[in-house]
Amino acid sequence: MKKTIISYGLMAGAIVSAMLFITQPLFRNGTLNHQNGVYVGFTSMIVAFSLIFFGVKSYRDNHLNGSITFGKAFSAGILIALVGSLCYAITWEFIMRFVYPDFAQWYSQCQIDQLVKEGASDIKLAEAKLELQKFEEMYANPFIRFGFTLLEILPVGLIITLISAGLLRNSKFLPAES
Repeated sequence: MKKTIISYGLMAGAIVSAMLFITQPLFRNGTLNHQNGVYVGFTSMIVAFSLIFFGVKSYRDNHLNGSITFGKAFSAGILIALVGSLCYAITWEFIMRFVYPDFAQWYSQCQIDQLVKEGASDIKLAEAKLELQKFEEMYANPFIRFGFTLLEILPVGLIITLISAGLLRNSKFLPAES
C-alpha cells in the first residue's frame, strides 16, 4: 500500500505544484484574477486528486484481489490526498520564499484596488486596509500559512476520497481485469 500511496500522492502533488508555478505569473500579469483563478485552482485540484480514485482502484485490483472495504479504501485515499496536499503546501512555501516573497502585500493591494474600482467608501477602504494589514501579519508566520495552505486543498482530497471509497468498495464497479 505504501508504494501506491507515495506514487499516486506524488503524481497528484506534481500536478498541483506545477499549476502553482503556472498560475502565479498569470495572476501577476492580470490574465487570471480572483474570480476566474478560483475556478482554475479548484479544477487543477480536482484533476490532480482524481488520481486518488486510480490509486485506490490500483490498490484494490493489484493487492487485494479486486475487493476492498470502505475503510481501507478511505485510508489509502486520504493518505494519497495528504501526500499531494503536503507537496502543494511545500511548493507554496517555496514560491513564497524564493519567487514571490511580496505575495501578501501584492494580494492586499489587489483587494484594495478592487474595492476602489467598485467605488467603496472611504470608511470601507479604511476597514479593508486594517483587515488586510492583520492578514499580512498573520500570513508572515510560515506555520500559520502552511496550515492555511493545507486547509485550502485537503478538503478537496477528502471529498474525492469519500466518493472513491464509496464507489470502489463495490467489487463489481470497474472490476479488475482477469
